[in-house]
Amino acid sequence: MTQAPATRRYQTAARSTDTFGRVLVSARDQHLIVDGPVTNGCPGEAIGPAELFLSGVASCGVELIQVLARQQDVPLRSVHCTISATQDPAAPVRSDVNLFNTVSISFELGGVSREQGMDLVERFRRR
Repeated sequence: MTQAPATRRYQTAARSTDTFGRVLVSARDQHLIVDGPVTNGCPGEAIGPAELFLSGVASCGVELIQVLARQQDVPLRSVHCTISATQDPAAPVRSDVNLFNTVSISFELGGVSREQGMDLVERFRRR
Protein backbone atom coordinates (compact mmCIF):
# COMPACT_ATOMS: atom_id res chain seq x y z
CA MET A 1 0.00 0.00 0.00
CA THR A 2 1.41 3.41 -0.93
CA GLN A 3 0.98 6.46 1.23
CA ALA A 4 -0.48 9.65 -0.12
CA PRO A 5 2.15 12.38 -0.40
CA ALA A 6 2.28 14.88 2.43
CA THR A 7 0.38 18.11 1.88
CA ARG A 8 2.67 20.84 0.62
CA ARG A 9 2.19 24.24 2.12
CA TYR A 10 3.51 27.50 0.71
CA GLN A 11 3.44 31.01 2.05
CA THR A 12 4.63 34.30 0.66
CA ALA A 13 4.18 37.87 1.80
CA ALA A 14 4.11 41.24 0.10
CA ARG A 15 4.32 44.67 1.64
CA SER A 16 4.34 48.22 0.42
CA THR A 17 7.55 50.24 0.44
CA ASP A 18 8.24 53.96 0.69
CA THR A 19 7.92 54.16 -3.12
CA PHE A 20 4.36 54.20 -4.46
CA GLY A 21 3.67 51.05 -6.48
CA ARG A 22 6.84 49.26 -5.37
CA VAL A 23 6.32 46.06 -3.36
CA LEU A 24 8.70 43.92 -1.32
CA VAL A 25 7.86 40.25 -1.82
CA SER A 26 9.20 37.60 0.57
CA ALA A 27 9.19 33.82 0.57
CA ARG A 28 11.10 32.17 3.40
CA ASP A 29 14.41 34.09 3.52
CA GLN A 30 14.26 35.25 -0.11
CA HIS A 31 13.15 38.75 -1.08
CA LEU A 32 12.55 40.61 -4.32
CA ILE A 33 11.13 43.90 -5.49
CA VAL A 34 8.05 44.02 -7.70
CA ASP A 35 6.88 47.20 -9.42
CA GLY A 36 3.45 47.97 -10.68
CA PRO A 37 3.23 49.21 -14.29
CA VAL A 38 3.88 52.80 -15.33
CA THR A 39 0.30 52.94 -16.68
CA ASN A 40 -0.84 52.72 -13.04
CA GLY A 41 1.52 55.49 -11.95
CA CYS A 42 4.01 52.98 -10.55
CA PRO A 43 7.78 52.85 -11.18
CA GLY A 44 7.63 49.99 -13.70
CA GLU A 45 11.38 49.36 -13.28
CA ALA A 46 11.41 45.97 -11.52
CA ILE A 47 9.61 42.83 -12.61
CA GLY A 48 5.84 43.39 -12.61
CA PRO A 49 3.10 41.29 -10.99
CA ALA A 50 1.97 39.71 -14.27
CA GLU A 51 5.58 38.89 -15.20
CA LEU A 52 6.14 37.41 -11.74
CA PHE A 53 3.03 35.24 -12.10
CA LEU A 54 4.10 34.01 -15.54
CA SER A 55 7.64 33.41 -14.24
CA GLY A 56 6.17 31.14 -11.56
CA VAL A 57 4.41 29.07 -14.21
CA ALA A 58 7.57 28.90 -16.35
CA SER A 59 9.82 27.93 -13.43
CA CYS A 60 7.31 25.27 -12.39
CA GLY A 61 7.43 23.88 -15.92
CA VAL A 62 11.24 23.77 -16.03
CA GLU A 63 11.54 22.11 -12.62
CA LEU A 64 8.74 19.62 -13.22
CA ILE A 65 10.10 18.54 -16.60
CA GLN A 66 13.48 17.93 -14.93
CA VAL A 67 11.78 15.79 -12.27
CA LEU A 68 9.75 13.86 -14.84
CA ALA A 69 12.86 13.20 -16.94
CA ARG A 70 14.77 11.94 -13.90
CA GLN A 71 11.91 9.62 -12.95
CA GLN A 72 11.99 8.08 -16.44
CA ASP A 73 15.81 8.07 -16.77
CA VAL A 74 15.53 10.38 -19.77
CA PRO A 75 18.91 12.05 -20.55
CA LEU A 76 17.64 15.62 -20.30
CA ARG A 77 20.51 18.15 -20.33
CA SER A 78 18.63 21.44 -20.35
CA VAL A 79 15.21 23.03 -20.31
CA HIS A 80 14.33 26.51 -21.55
CA CYS A 81 10.80 27.79 -21.14
CA THR A 82 9.31 30.92 -22.66
CA ILE A 83 5.86 32.09 -21.65
CA SER A 84 4.00 35.08 -23.01
CA ALA A 85 0.56 36.50 -22.42
CA THR A 86 -1.69 39.30 -23.55
CA GLN A 87 -4.30 41.21 -21.63
CA ASP A 88 -6.62 43.53 -23.51
CA PRO A 89 -8.66 45.79 -21.20
CA ALA A 90 -10.89 46.65 -24.18
CA ALA A 91 -11.78 42.96 -24.65
CA PRO A 92 -11.96 41.39 -21.18
CA VAL A 93 -12.40 37.64 -20.90
CA ARG A 94 -14.73 38.22 -17.93
CA SER A 95 -16.11 41.45 -16.54
CA ASP A 96 -15.66 40.49 -12.87
CA VAL A 97 -11.93 39.63 -12.85
CA ASN A 98 -8.77 40.50 -14.78
CA LEU A 99 -7.62 37.57 -16.89
CA PHE A 100 -5.11 37.11 -19.66
CA ASN A 101 -6.70 36.98 -23.09
CA THR A 102 -3.99 34.64 -24.38
CA VAL A 103 -1.18 32.63 -22.84
CA SER A 104 1.47 30.77 -24.84
CA ILE A 105 4.13 28.52 -23.36
CA SER A 106 7.05 27.03 -25.25
CA PHE A 107 9.74 24.57 -24.17
CA GLU A 108 13.15 23.84 -25.66
CA LEU A 109 14.67 20.62 -24.31
CA GLY A 110 18.29 19.58 -24.77
CA GLY A 111 19.68 16.05 -24.80
CA VAL A 112 16.44 14.25 -25.64
CA SER A 113 14.83 12.95 -28.81
CA ARG A 114 11.79 14.72 -30.23
CA GLU A 115 9.59 11.87 -28.97
CA GLN A 116 11.05 12.03 -25.46
CA GLY A 117 10.62 15.80 -25.40
CA MET A 118 7.01 15.60 -26.58
CA ASP A 119 6.30 12.99 -23.89
CA LEU A 120 7.86 15.13 -21.15
CA VAL A 121 5.90 18.23 -22.19
CA GLU A 122 2.66 16.25 -22.43
CA ARG A 123 3.20 14.80 -18.94
CA PHE A 124 3.83 18.34 -17.66
CA ARG A 125 0.58 19.52 -19.28
CA ARG A 126 -1.39 16.75 -17.55
CA ARG A 127 -0.16 17.83 -14.11
